[in-house]
Amino acid sequence: MSMTDPIADMLTRIRNAVKAKHDRVDIPASGIKKEIARILKEEGYISNYKFIKDGKQGILRLTLKYYQGQPSLKGLKRLSKPGRRLYAGYEDLPKIRNGLGIAIISTSKGVLTDAQARKLKVGGELICAVW
Repeated sequence: MSMTDPIADMLTRIRNAVKAKHDRVDIPASGIKKEIARILKEEGYISNYKFIKDGKQGILRLTLKYYQGQPSLKGLKRLSKPGRRLYAGYEDLPKIRNGLGIAIISTSKGVLTDAQARKLKVGGELICAVW
């Protein structure tokens, strides 16, 4: 069965693993998913990620992060969907939870957070919101 939105599937797998208090979650890998995982690690929402070759597309293994039993990752929301793509210029990028969260954006300079995109003055497709 083909999947229409692999990024939404990734976010749902992470959300479900956090709710079930799992230590790690395995996701079918792709280039954009690796970039999203890189940003989640840089921003401190997950403790680590690793690409595992399996002879096919590979597996992305995310190690989830908890502090005193509470997950570092409180919420994930897909913004741009296959049925309705959302784009924004750098002036119009949303502030997630009044700056307490981040928006992940696909730009011409790569996959960036909203703060990085504002600094580089580039807009793009709003992938997801994280808090």
